[in-house]
Amino acid sequence: MNLHEIYGDFQGKVVDRDEVEPEHFKSWIEWGKENNMKLDFNSTSFSHPKSGDLSLANPDEGIRNFWIEHTKRCRAVAEEMGKAQGDPCIMNLWVHDGSKDITVNRMKYRALLKDSLDQIFATEYKNMKDCIESKVFGIGLESYTVGSNDFYIGYGAKNNKMITLDTGHFHPTESVADKVSSLLLYVPELMLHVSRPVRWDSDHVTIMDDPTMELFSEIVRCNALDRVHYGLDYFDASINRIGAYVIGSRAAQKCMVRALLEPIAKLREYEANGQGFQRLALLEEEKALPWNAVWDMFCLKNNVPVGEEFIAEVEKYEAEVTSKR
Repeated sequence: MNLHEIYGDFQGKVVDRDEVEPEHFKSWIEWGKENNMKLDFNSTSFSHPKSGDLSLANPDEGIRNFWIEHTKRCRAVAEEMGKAQGDPCIMNLWVHDGSKDITVNRMKYRALLKDSLDQIFATEYKNMKDCIESKVFGIGLESYTVGSNDFYIGYGAKNNKMITLDTGHFHPTESVADKVSSLLLYVPELMLHVSRPVRWDSDHVTIMDDPTMELFSEIVRCNALDRVHYGLDYFDASINRIGAYVIGSRAAQKCMVRALLEPIAKLREYEANGQGFQRLALLEEEKALPWNAVWDMFCLKNNVPVGEEFIAEVEKYEAEVTSKR
């Protein structure tokens, strides 16, 4: 489970972002152990009086140092989480920095962001991993984003950092799947934020749509199962929240099952032999192969509802638990 810094257990005290300590997440760490749940982490640069349009790229030294200190402390928290759970805690770094209208200081802000990152990553840890996340634009910051895809790819490749690919952070016609094979040649690992963008970064519930199936297929085709981490990134409050969680989780798992069952050896044989007709024909037939039977058996073996049976389980939970809160 991925936590933002703002979800710390501050015991009713006011703790500013540059004062956060591992102790503020002690109860979360204990909860994770009790529930066999590993934790990942995020710094939080938004929703604060010092957020504005610029945080780590802010030319105001006081504000920039505030956010540098915040992010350094978040990495220290992630290190303690990873140490306690015996598994690296992945800390994602995304900042909203940008401009609503035309800027003539693109290089200046990016140089500041690079310097901030250099300071933040100066301390090396053994029990946490860093990943850096780009975006095309943010609401209210439509004309310029400091942490663009090009910026973070360059920084990640140069500094051996994990790159985060959020499926909602690119142009709607871009293929996020196509980025996997390119990036894995230059960076050690990838983090995915799997969402369903509808008109950009709208974070609808993940479903078995073509982009998600293509993304998971590409990971398997790249033999990168041990180099890619998967995070589901959606928060659709228009439907039952437990139901949304279950639909998205099962959709991602189905996409992976389907990808693992692809007759890749035969497809590659056709491609190597220049048999384009045969390759396309098998790709089409693959769509109707009974992968769902494998999925149903997987559910049975793991004692979870098969097919739409989970709907009744969610409705029961809503009636007996959530409706009484």
